[in-house]
Amino acid sequence: MSAPAPSPLAIVDAEPLPRQEEVLTDAALAFVAELHRRFTPRRDELLARRAERRAEIARTSTLDFLPETAAIRADGSWRVAESPAALNDRRVEITGPTDRKMTINALNSGARIWLADFEDASAPTWENVVLGQVNLADAYTRNIDFTDPKSGKSYALKANEELATVVMRPRGWHLTERHLQVDGEQVPGALVDFGLYFFHNAQRLLDLGKGPYFYLPKTESHLEARLWNEVFVFAQDYVGIPQGTVRATVLIETITAAYEMEEILYELRDHASGLNAGRWDYLFSIVKNFRDGGAKFVLPDRNAVTMTAPFMRAYTELLVRTCHKRGAHAIGGMAAFIPSRRDEEVNKVAFEKVKADKDREAGDGFDGSWVAHPDLVPIALASFDAVLGDRPNQKDRLREDVHVEAADLIAVDSLKAKPTYDGLVNAVQVGIRYIEAWLRGLGAVAIFNLMEDAATAEISRSQIWQWINADVEFENGEKATPELTRKIAAEELANIRAEIGEEAFTAGHWQQAHDLLLTVALDADYADFLTLPAYEQLKG
Repeated sequence: MSAPAPSPLAIVDAEPLPRQEEVLTDAALAFVAELHRRFTPRRDELLARRAERRAEIARTSTLDFLPETAAIRADGSWRVAESPAALNDRRVEITGPTDRKMTINALNSGARIWLADFEDASAPTWENVVLGQVNLADAYTRNIDFTDPKSGKSYALKANEELATVVMRPRGWHLTERHLQVDGEQVPGALVDFGLYFFHNAQRLLDLGKGPYFYLPKTESHLEARLWNEVFVFAQDYVGIPQGTVRATVLIETITAAYEMEEILYELRDHASGLNAGRWDYLFSIVKNFRDGGAKFVLPDRNAVTMTAPFMRAYTELLVRTCHKRGAHAIGGMAAFIPSRRDEEVNKVAFEKVKADKDREAGDGFDGSWVAHPDLVPIALASFDAVLGDRPNQKDRLREDVHVEAADLIAVDSLKAKPTYDGLVNAVQVGIRYIEAWLRGLGAVAIFNLMEDAATAEISRSQIWQWINADVEFENGEKATPELTRKIAAEELANIRAEIGEEAFTAGHWQQAHDLLLTVALDADYADFLTLPAYEQLKG
C-alpha cells in the first residue's frame, strides 16, 4: 500500500484579502509546506537548545568563544562567496516595513539598500504578511503607485537604476504564523516569509540583475545559521536557480551570536554577504541572558548605552575585523531619529549626533550603516563617501589592530552610568506607546522623535524587569519596584488620555498595551520575547 499524500498547507481563520490569490498560490503554498516538513523539526530542536544555553549562562554568568570550533577560527584560508554587483556597495541602508507608501519611498530614498522588513518593523497581522508580499512583487514589476488619502500626494517609482536593492528580513525562528498550518501545526513565520518571497521573486530578481537577498534576525548560534544554509540549498534546487544565488546578511543582535561570528559566516559561506551590528536587540539579549547575574550586569538607561561604551565598542570592532578577515561586508547600526517638521533646533542637534555616529562607523571600517528616515540618507552618505570615495566598500581594511577577549564583550560594569528614575519613566512610556501601536498592526512607530520597532519595546520592558529584580535604587532615593512601575504606568495612561482626547483613547488599545507591558515587565517568569504573548492578542 502506498504512503498517503502529504496534507496540504491550510489557511486558518484568515479573512480574505484583495489579491491574496497572487501570493497564496497552490504552488507557493506547496513550497512553504515542504519547507515546514523538512526544517521545522530542526528549528524546534534549536529553540530547545536556546533554553539549555540560557540555563548554562544563568549557572555560570559567563560566555566564551567555542572550543569545539577553534579550528574554524584559526583557519585563515576560507572566505565567504564573492559579493554580487548589486550588493557590493552598501554604504547606506534604509529600513522599514513593506506597506505600499514605504515601499516606494524606501526604493526612491537614495540609499543603496532597503531592508524590507517583515520582522521587528512590522506587526505580523495577516494583512501585513500577505500584502507586504504583494507590494514587493508589484515593485519588481513596476506596478506600484500610491496616493495618500489624507494629503492627496502621489508616489511613484524612479527609474530602475535609481532604486535601492532590496534585502528582505523574515521573522525570527521563534515566531509562528497561526494562519498557515500543516496537520494542525503552525508554520514558522520565518519559513512563511522567506518561502513566499523566494518562490515568487527569486527568478524575477535574477532577471533584473539582482537576486534573492535576506537579512537573518535573532540568530543565536552558528547551528541556527547552518539551518538557514540548508533552507537556502534546498530552496535554490527546488525552483531551479544556481546554488549561491541567495545572499544572507546576519544580524549579530544576540550576545551568544557575538561569540560565534566567524562560525556563522563559515556555515553560510556560500551564501553569506555580511554581518550587521544592531543595538537594541543586542542589549535586550544581554539583559535576557544575564538577568540573574547580579549588579555587574545591570544596564543603565538605554540611551546612556551608546556604541562608544567599552563593551559595545568591543562588539563592533570585533565584527568589522571578523567580516573583513573573511571577505564579508560589515554593516553598522541604526540612526533612528525622525526629523521634526516644526523644530529646526531639534533637527540641528540630532543631525550632528547622526553625523558623528556615522563618521565613527566609517572611520572604524564599516562598509555601510542603517538609517530609519529618507532625510538621514544624505548625512550617512556623506560620512561614508568621505572615507570610501569611489570604492564600493573597505573590506581591504582588515583591522588587525583589534584584539577582543571573551570578557570584553560582557564587561557591562565598565560603564559609569547608572539607571535613573527618568530612565524608568521613559521605558514605561515607550513600552506602552509602542505596544499599543503594534496591537493596531503598526510595527515601525515614531515616538518622541525616534523611529521605534519591537526591539525598543523589548529593551524597555527588559530593563524594567532587570532593575526591579536587581533592587536598583535611583538617584532620587526611590527604589525600582513593581508598585513604582504601576504608578508610573497609570500616570502615563492618564497623560495619554489627556494628550489625544477621550475619543481617540477609547478607539485605541491603550489599556491593553498598559496591561501587557506590566505583565512582561513584572512577572517573575521572564518572557523570552514580548512578541509571543503580544501575538496572542494581535487581531487579524
